[in-house]
Amino acid sequence: MPPRPSVEQLLAEYGERPRLVVYLSAAPGSGKTRRLLLELHRLRSLGRDAIIGWIETKGRADLERLAEGLPRIPPREVVRNGRNFLEFDFEAALARRPQVIALDEVAHANLPGSRYAMRWEEALALRDAGISVLCAFNIAHLESVAPAAERLTGHALRAIVPDRFLESADEVVAFDVSPQLVQSRLRSGKIVSDTDVDAALQGVFSDRTLYALRELLLHAVDHVTQPNVSAERVSTAVVFVPADIPVDSYVERAAAVAGALDLRLEIRPAGNVERSLLDEVAVRVGAEILSEPLDPLTMDVSALRASLIVLPNGKAARHIVNRHQDRDILVIDPSQVYLGVPPASDVLGAPQSDGEAASGYGRLTVYLGSVAGSGKTYAMLDRAHQLKGEGIDVIAGFIETHGRAETAALIEGIEVLPREVIVKDGVRYEELDRDAVIERHPQVVLIDELAHTNAPGSAFQKRYEDVLAILRAGIDVITTLNIQHLEALNDTVFRLTQTVVRETLPDGILAIANEVILIDVTPQTLRARLREGKIYPPERIERALANFFTLDNLTALRELALREALRARIRKRPHAPFEQLLLCAGPRNEDVALVRRCSQIAARMGVRLAVAMITEPRDRPSDELTERLRLETEKNHATWHQEMTHDAPRRIIELARMEPETVVAMATTLRHPRWPQRNAFARRVLDAGAREVLVLTRRGE
Repeated sequence: MPPRPSVEQLLAEYGERPRLVVYLSAAPGSGKTRRLLLELHRLRSLGRDAIIGWIETKGRADLERLAEGLPRIPPREVVRNGRNFLEFDFEAALARRPQVIALDEVAHANLPGSRYAMRWEEALALRDAGISVLCAFNIAHLESVAPAAERLTGHALRAIVPDRFLESADEVVAFDVSPQLVQSRLRSGKIVSDTDVDAALQGVFSDRTLYALRELLLHAVDHVTQPNVSAERVSTAVVFVPADIPVDSYVERAAAVAGALDLRLEIRPAGNVERSLLDEVAVRVGAEILSEPLDPLTMDVSALRASLIVLPNGKAARHIVNRHQDRDILVIDPSQVYLGVPPASDVLGAPQSDGEAASGYGRLTVYLGSVAGSGKTYAMLDRAHQLKGEGIDVIAGFIETHGRAETAALIEGIEVLPREVIVKDGVRYEELDRDAVIERHPQVVLIDELAHTNAPGSAFQKRYEDVLAILRAGIDVITTLNIQHLEALNDTVFRLTQTVVRETLPDGILAIANEVILIDVTPQTLRARLREGKIYPPERIERALANFFTLDNLTALRELALREALRARIRKRPHAPFEQLLLCAGPRNEDVALVRRCSQIAARMGVRLAVAMITEPRDRPSDELTERLRLETEKNHATWHQEMTHDAPRRIIELARMEPETVVAMATTLRHPRWPQRNAFARRVLDAGAREVLVLTRRGE
């Protein structure tokens, strides 16, 4: 049973405390102002006193219509050099004291006569005065991002928002949109005047700049939304760096493993390491340095906030793997410098994406969310209306509204294809009619729930296979996906949520996507939507709040979605830190699950997997269990070894050395060693001469 939330948590969640919510986007024209206005309408429908403090509509008719009917603070007039300027009236807002106020463009320098020099300071002061603030700005104005943004755009930024503003916010939401959508809005005159469009497309709104700003956006939001969960569930790896090893190759290989496992890397000195060396490699691999040295031989491992600990092969590593641990341990040989590029795979039978669709193929756009209810279908339908307004032939192939009125309303005006009806064993199913889509041949088709398993008797088992067939027919597809359904993340999702997700699809689907758009939403907002009945029916709400929709789970899944959205934008293949993973499977039921887990890890790293069950005479594995392990190995396309010997660790080393660049994997010990018991198997393998080992926690079936 999950722990009951504290009174403070409940008050914060139910909105009794003033909150500062920040919407961040990569560039102008991303839709932040529209989001602010929609949120004000939503809050007012719930009876909240929510008003406009300052909104920049830039004369756009659609924004003006949204703002109609919303109460607002009249702007104050400032006269400078004989000209009149309008400014947010902070004093009037304090006097009015609404429950919620929206402040657009908080990266704004106020005119003389204002109490505060910057609008972001006014936002903080309003929250301190007991008023919740919804605000927005572009990532280029963030203090830590501004230098890179100025280099990208070639323009100096006059107004800067300090990092501490984001860090003090109660919620930070990444407002991610496709560069193509921003450029489309630019060409339609919704961002700059017609005469400035061409220059903007060559500068601030070029593909290169927009993609780079999106990456900076997601990195910034990832940095300020680290989940406050138990150590083994946090998505962080810590690499210990002693003073007497080659720092570069050692940390780079640790970073390759952390990156493959969607873990943020932290570097921890384990002695008097030259700081300049750490700074250089940290910048290169995108890691953070924890400056306080820590001796891994004497540290309290249980107090370390990391789900993966990386150590050099040595005394400390042998000590740590010899004891029961609740997180994974990677032991690296510091003299190893191998970093390979795994071969490109095309397991989906679709083109490898470089940002453009292969000749004859349609483009694939994936709206990626953390969980159900994040707004993926709504965003997809909203995009469809924008495309239709541009004269694009767009249809709905399969939309799942889940009874949400707002989503259903957005379908109006879009052509909807009839679903294919399948009756099997007396049960009626409705599925996407793939053949009808191909025959109709629109420019763009909307297909919801990419990970869906089709009804028995369908031509394809999974919906993503239907989507690939439609792409091959030259039709663009816009689809939706929740992060937990990616097959290779199955183990990571279990670590974060303790939930096994049964319905999965290959994560290579994101690699072939031309666009992966993150639909970011905070855990607090998701839980509020759940309580409002916008995700599940009433009878499922309380159970969902207590189980999958806990703050811990939602925060961790959101972090994972951020990381995957970043990975999807890196078109080059990541380096592999070794070539083969050799799993030592024992005669235990739980090792069947360990085979699956290692298969997922190997897939993420692009390395081969072999499974060896090397038993000693004292072991008595049942034939049934051995067969289960062998079948699981073959199902995961791994090599199987089985034999009996009097010295299992020595034989494991012999097998590992038959293939170059092999890391030996095994499960963590279940006990702390006591004399005269033998050492843990991982320790025995290291003592037998293993250079590198990966010790994995047991996750169960």
